[in-house]
Amino acid sequence: MRQILLLNGPNLNLLGQRQPEIYGRETLADVVAACTRLAQGFGLGLVAHQSNREYELIDWVHQARGQMAGILINPGAFTHTSVALLDALNAFEAPVIEVHISNIHKRESFRHHSYVSLRAEGVIAGCGVQGYELAVQRLARLIG
Repeated sequence: MRQILLLNGPNLNLLGQRQPEIYGRETLADVVAACTRLAQGFGLGLVAHQSNREYELIDWVHQARGQMAGILINPGAFTHTSVALLDALNAFEAPVIEVHISNIHKRESFRHHSYVSLRAEGVIAGCGVQGYELAVQRLARLIG
């Protein structure tokens, strides 16, 4: 079975607890469960990881090379700072979809720039946690 990798960056382990007025009340476990069910409907498996450490996200991207059919990533604050994560994603040969729960373009100006967007086939922002499901659907379409 082809698999997709779902990566979540810093502070997303606090989803449902941290700033629910921005990020909602669903937990990361809720998001992973919904994405897993949806991916299975497309005949895809899903492997999910979350880390507050940049190097772990990079290591998981490296491990995905030749193993995963695509990556769905919410890089959190690393979106705006990590050239290293961009470089790792550039070495990944399959589709990448970037997801943000909030609309990063409605927030502070430093959040308007995304290094990850330079690599991603698509960016979904401002749709709440439903954006993850939209990203799974798009990734499934890109994978074919």
